[in-house]
Amino acid sequence: MNGKKLQTEYDALLEKYNSVLSEKAAAEYELSELKAAAESISRQDEEVRRLHESIRSIKHDMRNHLMVIASYLNGSDTAAAKAYTSEILDKLNSVHSYVETGNSLMNHILNEKLNLARGKGIAVKAEIENLSFARMESIDFSALLSNILDNAVDASEKETSPELTVQIARRRDYETILVKNKIARSVLSENPGLASSKPEKASHGMGVPQIRSICEKYGGMCDFYEEDGYFCVSSFIPV
Repeated sequence: MNGKKLQTEYDALLEKYNSVLSEKAAAEYELSELKAAAESISRQDEEVRRLHESIRSIKHDMRNHLMVIASYLNGSDTAAAKAYTSEILDKLNSVHSYVETGNSLMNHILNEKLNLARGKGIAVKAEIENLSFARMESIDFSALLSNILDNAVDASEKETSPELTVQIARRRDYETILVKNKIARSVLSENPGLASSKPEKASHGMGVPQIRSICEKYGGMCDFYEEDGYFCVSSFIPV
């Protein structure tokens, strides 16, 4: 009897111990998520601050710029006026609007990656709807979007006229991500499996298994295809 009683007490303690461990692991995960969210908000605040400073600086200088242009025109030096105007436009084009989606994590990833692309001379177009991707854990959403964008930026660097398009939208019962980058020749004909074992094939191969795995984890799907001179990656996550 004593043996059975001790075994029962031991089993009860073991169950309680496992329960405490499970709660501890859940609390640690929630804490890490909160820390990541706080860091993301902090980074966004810094990005917005830098953007506002750039805009404020341009506005402050605009009066002087207009006076310089007027002086060139008054002196009939249209060539100098055009050249000076072109310099101002280049400076304005270097200041890009901040993408605001209502999703703090998506904001950070999109602004970081798209500004990186622009800095590399890649023309960027973005059509973003306010979606939450609420079913996805933050770490999975970050890995999915970051991998897709990183591959597209890396591949675009190899093109002579690089272009990148990002579309995030609701399509029926799916939250979708579509990223397209312009290509001079077919990627899939040379590397149909998108293997990343060789350096020259790494631009689209890296991260492909992870992209597929994350989509499958949430009962979604992804597709890699080419259309109208663009390499396209699309992911579909059920709402």
